[in-house]
Amino acid sequence: MTNAGGMGALAASYYQPDELERILTDMDEKTSGRPYCIDVLFANKVGQVVPMSERLSALPKEHLDFVENVMDEAGIPPLPPEVEAEMLREKPPGHGHTEEGVLEVLEVVVRHPQAKFVLSAMGAPPPYVVERLHRKGIMVGAMAGSAEHAIKHVQSGVDLIVAQGSEAGGHTGTISSMVLWPEVVDSVAPIPVLAAGGVGSGRHVAAAFALGAEGVWCGTIWLGSSESELSPEMRKRFISARSQDAIQRKYDTGKPLRGLRSKWTDAWDAPGAPQPLPLAAQKLLVAPALKRLELANAVDYLGYMSGQIVGRIKEERPTRRIMEEMKSEYLAVLKSLASRA
Repeated sequence: MTNAGGMGALAASYYQPDELERILTDMDEKTSGRPYCIDVLFANKVGQVVPMSERLSALPKEHLDFVENVMDEAGIPPLPPEVEAEMLREKPPGHGHTEEGVLEVLEVVVRHPQAKFVLSAMGAPPPYVVERLHRKGIMVGAMAGSAEHAIKHVQSGVDLIVAQGSEAGGHTGTISSMVLWPEVVDSVAPIPVLAAGGVGSGRHVAAAFALGAEGVWCGTIWLGSSESELSPEMRKRFISARSQDAIQRKYDTGKPLRGLRSKWTDAWDAPGAPQPLPLAAQKLLVAPALKRLELANAVDYLGYMSGQIVGRIKEERPTRRIMEEMKSEYLAVLKSLASRA
């Protein structure tokens, strides 16, 4: 993404600090001095982060039994002992969403000069964090799903807002992009706003600029690229998916998150399924199950964060080609609009 002319972003809250250090070092080498973005999660209501070793006693039996029944019905084998032992040694799921976890991530980030932009993809970054990043020459932004959230972020001292409509993948609000973008632009002016949620073509870019945005933030459209981290099997699912297959649910993190529908999400939607737990507890609950599904390559049960723009992914394309086609279509739209004036 960065080498194709954009600013690539890495979701850093899911990595342990030593693992993140290795990844950023690799990114530094492969991006030849070009800037990139790091996004983190400041979940203000994360709940108690329970050590992995205490998960059996800390989580409701109803939820544990439900997850195990889903695994049994799918024929998914238990975790290998060495994998389970490694998970128990790691800091618990949800730790990366706490202020302590984010600060650990940022300690790594500030050692990498190419990390020029940090985005809070959930929650308002504390002012002292913003000030520290500014002292390091790092711009700070925050994602907002409403004008109220955007105003709160600006009060924290951020440099820009990413206004993310409900069509987006990952954690989202409930307001659609067409309504949200101009609302946020008007609410935080003159702070610049990037438009996110359902952006996957030059026409979308033109619409974002028309509604007052200074740029766009894209995610899902890159997942169908040749360089995507997705497995070949999952990439095929993205190419065949429809827009309505990107559903909102709380089953993975305890907060509304849009991703591809799967047999795993269907199980949580079925009558009798328990209600998701708060963020940290839900992640603790599902982490071993999701790892089992991954190791078993149970593609029908595996989902992935995805926005509704997934319906536009019809073939595998290199990232650079996606970028060039987006730019050329944007210019064609401008020419067409000018001819109608």
